Amino acid sequence: MTTAILSALPDEQSTLVAHLVHPQRLMHAGRAFWRGELAGRAVVLALSGIGKVAAATTATALIERFGVARVVFTGVAGGVGDGVNVGDVVVAQDYLQHDMDASPLFPRWEVPGYARSRLLCDVTLSALLLGAASACVSSASSRFDLKNMAQGGIEGAAHRAHHGLIASGDRFVSAADEAHRLRTTLRDAGHDVLAVEMEGAAVAQVCHDYGIPFAAMRTISDRADDTAHVDFPRFVQTVASRYAEHMVLTLMQKL
Repeated sequence: MTTAILSALPDEQSTLVAHLVHPQRLMHAGRAFWRGELAGRAVVLALSGIGKVAAATTATALIERFGVARVVFTGVAGGVGDGVNVGDVVVAQDYLQHDMDASPLFPRWEVPGYARSRLLCDVTLSALLLGAASACVSSASSRFDLKNMAQGGIEGAAHRAHHGLIASGDRFVSAADEAHRLRTTLRDAGHDVLAVEMEGAAVAQVCHDYGIPFAAMRTISDRADDTAHVDFPRFVQTVASRYAEHMVLTLMQKL
């Protein structure tokens, strides 16, 4: 059974490619895919692309062209939930498209044709990923270089792995008032979102359509506001990519 590892960022993918046994680079649909083995398990690595359409295309290619049996997504996100801080990890329980609005034909956020607004991730696969994430963040201060990563003080923070709702949309949320409005509107409707990003809900929908188990984790790089908490490129290279590397390798050993 082949596992697809979708990465949102090139730094995450390159770290994992370095661990591949028998690596083979293939081009399909204008994208590069890496086939090989991690921890003795067959994998295909790919970059999702930015935005929901790009991510959906990549996920479909992984299923149709490479016949993967499960999809795991790693990346970064903006934290919007209470207690979701820079350096934490959110493992998705389910996904919602915060920019989906086909009203009045359908209720706001409901995906037409699905009779629901939230798409569940695979329970078993997500539990394994959450275990890997929890182990990673609990040892983050000794395992990774988190020093001087944020003006607001990521160093010394007690990092956590969260499990809950993540929202995706084709918009980079980077203003405090927008993040507050998005979170408040969703929460008032019963959707207590923890993090926001741009791809995961589309991959969740594709995997739902094909009946493929899907799990996703996002490292919190900022609070989706206009305060510069971190040097983003350095955060990706020093924290997010190493989180992804550690969690994916741990997960593959547990499959």
